[in-house]
Amino acid sequence: MELLRMSKAAKRLGIHPMTLRQWALDGKIPFTWVGRERRFSSVDVEKMKRGSDSSTVRPRLELLYVRVSGSSGQEFSLDAQETELRATSTGEIVKVVRDRGSGLQENRPGLNRVLAMVSDGSVTVVRVTHEDRLARFGVGWLKRLFAVYGVAVEVLHPKKLGGRDELLEDFISLVTTFTGRLYGMRSAENRRRLLAESGQCSDRGGAA
Repeated sequence: MELLRMSKAAKRLGIHPMTLRQWALDGKIPFTWVGRERRFSSVDVEKMKRGSDSSTVRPRLELLYVRVSGSSGQEFSLDAQETELRATSTGEIVKVVRDRGSGLQENRPGLNRVLAMVSDGSVTVVRVTHEDRLARFGVGWLKRLFAVYGVAVEVLHPKKLGGRDELLEDFISLVTTFTGRLYGMRSAENRRRLLAESGQCSDRGGAA
């Protein structure tokens, strides 16, 4: 029995290393830690390969998701993310979704398209350069949701976060959102108070 590095094991299986990493995290294939690296038994890899050769295996249909925070500009960043994802693709690229908006925003047009394609079975893999491209928070929930539809999330650079400028933009977005909600609450309270006072004035006028 040979203990294979992730890249070699993935090559034998004909999949991307990030897919194998996700399989390991999901418990689909056993692995052993050697130092800080995952190693895979050649026996387990061969078993997985024989299972993957069956006719029930779904084709690898990739959705590439790229995002920037700004509402305009930053085309270079979008292009760079797409280029990197295309260069590491090992399947059919079904769609490239470009999104603009803070990673804190839940209702992003691009993210909504991703959710729609995941739910209708159009793709088997959603790929991003960094986890925070998909969302700043709640990525774990998205992965679990995608897994229900048999879709994996692959992160090209698992640990690297976005730049300082985008973190600042997200912070400003967060503050703006809560400020707007607080102002809206206060405005509603003011409207109710004014209506109440107006009613009291009418009552006084009628009494007179």
